[in-house]
Amino acid sequence: MSTHDDRTAQEFWEAHYEEREHIWSGRVNAQLPGILAGVTPGRALDLGCGEGGDAVWLAENGWQVTAVDIAETAIGRAEFAAEARGVRDRITFERHDLSDTFPQGTFDLISAQFLHSTVRLERPQILRTAASAVVPGGLLVVVDHAAPPPFSKKVPHDHPFPSPEEVLADLDLATEEWERVRVEVVDRDGTGPDGEPFTWRDNVMVLRRRA
Repeated sequence: MSTHDDRTAQEFWEAHYEEREHIWSGRVNAQLPGILAGVTPGRALDLGCGEGGDAVWLAENGWQVTAVDIAETAIGRAEFAAEARGVRDRITFERHDLSDTFPQGTFDLISAQFLHSTVRLERPQILRTAASAVVPGGLLVVVDHAAPPPFSKKVPHDHPFPSPEEVLADLDLATEEWERVRVEVVDRDGTGPDGEPFTWRDNVMVLRRRA
């Protein structure tokens, strides 16, 4: 992915989190509860955990979670949220620049929710590595933006927003090893910074590794 900033990826994201006391809502990402409805909890890996909304929700719903982010500031906030909600013992936090290092182990669920960046992020490589760490019968869940929000001023004009099929083509996973549980574009309602309504378009990709 192209780099649009002279800072390292870690410097960029540390500065981003230091802009405000809280960047994200603290709630679980919108698509994840529906995707996991009826799925038996096990070991989960949350890629790019941010301030911990997904990791905490997963832990509250019975998952044992490894949550990773590039920014120490984000991890500190996520740890605080986990402690406040009584699930700190169910989450292991690790700092990784996923373009260079990846958590050890295998997982029943690997979740990449809106793993976008305008600085270096080797996304296809990261998602291929993630796929290799999913146990037979486990899920790889990727949700990302199909397009930027209309009010965004921070996304460079050449920042890619690939379709679900383009994402999966980049991953090049063997069809005999992976089942497409759900691959689609989903619309959801959103509210802009000035209260104006708009429609998010999410790419939703749910793949199950065949047993």
